[in-house]
Amino acid sequence: MAVKVKNMDCKHFINGEYISSVDNKSFDNINPATEEVIGQVEEGGAYEVDLAVKAAKNAFETWKKSKVSERAAILRKIGDLLLERKDELALLETMDTGKPLWLSSNVDIPRAAGSFHFYANFISTMGTEAYPMEVGAMNFVVRRPLGVVGMINPWNLPLLLLSAKLAPCLAMGNTVVLKPARWTPMTATLLGEICKQAGLPDGVVNIVNGAGRTVGEAIAEHKDIRAIAFTGETSTGKSIMRAGVSNLKRFSFELGGKNPNIIFEDCDLEEVVETTLRSSFINQGAVCLCGSRIYVQRSIYDKFLEKFISKTREQIVGDPLEGNTNIGALISKQHYNRVLDYIETAKKEGGTIETGGNPVQSQEKGYFLEPTIITGLDNSCQVIKEEIFGPVVTVQPFDTEEEVISYANDTHYGLSASVWTKDSSRAFRVAHEIEAGLTWVNTWFLRDPRTPYGGEKQSGVGRQGGMFSIDFYSEVSTICIKY
Repeated sequence: MAVKVKNMDCKHFINGEYISSVDNKSFDNINPATEEVIGQVEEGGAYEVDLAVKAAKNAFETWKKSKVSERAAILRKIGDLLLERKDELALLETMDTGKPLWLSSNVDIPRAAGSFHFYANFISTMGTEAYPMEVGAMNFVVRRPLGVVGMINPWNLPLLLLSAKLAPCLAMGNTVVLKPARWTPMTATLLGEICKQAGLPDGVVNIVNGAGRTVGEAIAEHKDIRAIAFTGETSTGKSIMRAGVSNLKRFSFELGGKNPNIIFEDCDLEEVVETTLRSSFINQGAVCLCGSRIYVQRSIYDKFLEKFISKTREQIVGDPLEGNTNIGALISKQHYNRVLDYIETAKKEGGTIETGGNPVQSQEKGYFLEPTIITGLDNSCQVIKEEIFGPVVTVQPFDTEEEVISYANDTHYGLSASVWTKDSSRAFRVAHEIEAGLTWVNTWFLRDPRTPYGGEKQSGVGRQGGMFSIDFYSEVSTICIKY
């Protein structure tokens, strides 16, 4: 594989300037598809976080007083610049994550730009509530910005998920200290430049690179950070909450998922197979909404499995820069080995590897793994219970609605689910009973940014999207006027 790009060093972005760490520490940024060093990343800590918080506090005094029209214009410009630099950003995202370039170009960057455009329009038309009282008084609901918000970002959809949080946060007049994922710093680094080019005042957005145990912990503990927005693994979310709770911070967490994909016998089987292929293996299976537990009604189980295995074997795993590549590289050697360990665990638990399960031999370098389908496991198995976050799915048969609902809910996760049936009554019954923050019927990954999104149980805290995001990034108070 011949992937050649110029190295990009990633510095901290604080108060409108790129700076190095005070102790000059840095670490290598590794391309997971080539295992080559593609740049140096500054290793921050508590000092850099404190510096960023001070810049954010100072900027907040002016930014919170800015007009809605001013904030909307800047957000819209950020979205425009993301699209203007889409090719550059998409390549950086692919080099950082190992995902196919077509995916970065067609999903990650456009959706990131879409978040800024959406909230620019949303705040421009947003009203407020008024509640009259019979005694001759009127109550007005007032939303004010919180102050400094901490953001801790994941590695799987770096710019997309960051933008979904950053856009409503800025729209409400808050300032930000954010930590990109250690493995994927490049698009966040470039976003600092784009924000400045769009006219965002210095100090409104600050970026500190580094590890979770240093930078992430310092953000969570800092007394002047009012709220934490985090997307990532459930155990990490618990650690962040423990660190931040002493200061009574508010939290918006999108955490892990082990999402059921429920397929009834009256589905459109061809459409189900094609969509299940995407919901299983897109982004190397590293999407928190992936349907990794596939339940198929017994009468069509064999037919579905045959078609699904056949289509999975057609998937091309390889060079992320090639246009025909379906599945790229896993994010790191550490994560690659973790996914392989789960496949070995599945074998020990009595599972059958129907296809995949092996490293891709055609690739001399990089962390490439065949898409993997496992059968023969029951709901008590570790591979069914735990989030793998790789191109690995399980398939199990079921007989009745009641049975599959119990299977679907037999988890401490509750992020999303998919239901496939032509029976609208059944669709509603089943969707209503599933314990998930978002349930799709006859589709997957279709999102309206106005609607609430978040997880139940250990899949998250709070909701984001439209007014739900605005409320999280606001102090909501009531003014009661008697007349």
